[in-house]
Amino acid sequence: MQFQKPLSLLFALMLIFSCSAQSSADLSKLQPLDAELSTVKYPFPVTIKKLKNQGQDLKMAYMDAKPTHWNGKTILLLHGKNFNGYYFESTAKALNKEGFRVVMPDQIGFGKSSKPKQYQFSFHQLAENTKAIMDDLGIEKFMVLGHSMGGMLASRMAVMYPENVEKLILENPIGLEDYKRFSPYQNIEKLYASELKNTYGSYKDYQLKFYYDGKWKPEYDKWLNLLAGWTVHKDFPITAWNAALTTDMVYTQPVVYDLEKITTPTLLIIGTRDRTAIGKAFAPKELQPLMGLYQNLGKETQKKIKNSKLVELDHVGHTPHIEVFDRFIKPLTDFVKE
Repeated sequence: MQFQKPLSLLFALMLIFSCSAQSSADLSKLQPLDAELSTVKYPFPVTIKKLKNQGQDLKMAYMDAKPTHWNGKTILLLHGKNFNGYYFESTAKALNKEGFRVVMPDQIGFGKSSKPKQYQFSFHQLAENTKAIMDDLGIEKFMVLGHSMGGMLASRMAVMYPENVEKLILENPIGLEDYKRFSPYQNIEKLYASELKNTYGSYKDYQLKFYYDGKWKPEYDKWLNLLAGWTVHKDFPITAWNAALTTDMVYTQPVVYDLEKITTPTLLIIGTRDRTAIGKAFAPKELQPLMGLYQNLGKETQKKIKNSKLVELDHVGHTPHIEVFDRFIKPLTDFVKE
C-alpha cells in the first residue's frame, strides 16, 4: 500500500523539522543512510533471503560467517532493537576462531532488510522468518544468542523450536518484565511521532545513560551512526515507522510468561548496571525507578528457566559484548563449548 500524498507531505515536513533540530556539529558526524543501508559494507558477505509474508514480497538480509575449520556447530546471533547484525562482528570472529559457524540476520524492519509500510510484527513471525533462513542453509540444530530485543525473539524461538535450539544465550534481554504493568499503552501514531524526534544527540544521550554509564569511547560511534544516519536521510519516515511498529510489538507481546516454558540449556549474561525498559518515559514517575532493574531481573529469570545459569557482570550496562567484550566472550565460549 502506498502512503497517501498528504501523508507523504507530512512525512517530508517532519523530516525537515528533524534535520533542522540537529546541530551542524552533529550532522557533520553523520553519513545519511537509506532505509536498507545500501552504502554500508558489512564485515561478512551478505545474502538476501526472499520472503513472502502477509501478502507482500520482502527481503531479509543475513551474514553467514564460516570458520576455517568447522566444529560442526552453528550459533545464530539475534540483534537488539537499536542495532543490526553488524554489531556482532567481534563476537562472530571470536566464535569462528573456536570453530563455530555464525549466522547473523537483520530482522524485517532492521538493518539491510525490508522496511514494510504495513506489517503485523510479532515475535512468532520473526522467529518463523529466521527459521526459514536456517532451513535454507540446511542447519537443523543450532544455538541461539539474543541481545536486548533479540533476547525476546530468542526466547520465543526456544519455545517454538525446542527440537532445533540446542542452547540458548540471553544477553541483557529486554522483556524480562511485563511493561504493561508499569507504563500505559501508547498507540502507534504516538510512538511514531516520538521516533521522528530522534536525532544523533538524542540517540547518543540514551546510549550514554543506559549502555555506557556516561563514558563514551570512539569505537561506539560506528554503532550509533548506523542508527542516527537514518535521521538525516529522506527514508527516515519509513525507518521511524518500522521502529514504532516494533516498539508496539515489544510492549504488547511480552515473553516473560514464556520463560518457564523454556527447556533448552540456557546461559544468562547480565550487565547489572542496565536499566533499560520499554515505555519507561511514559510511566508514572513513582514507577520509573522500579523498571529495568537488571540486578534483580537476572536472578528472577534464572529461577524461572529450568537448566539455566546466570553470569552477572557488575558495573556493566545494556551491551556487554561492546562495553566489556573480554568479560562477555569468556563465559559465552565456555558455555557453547560445554
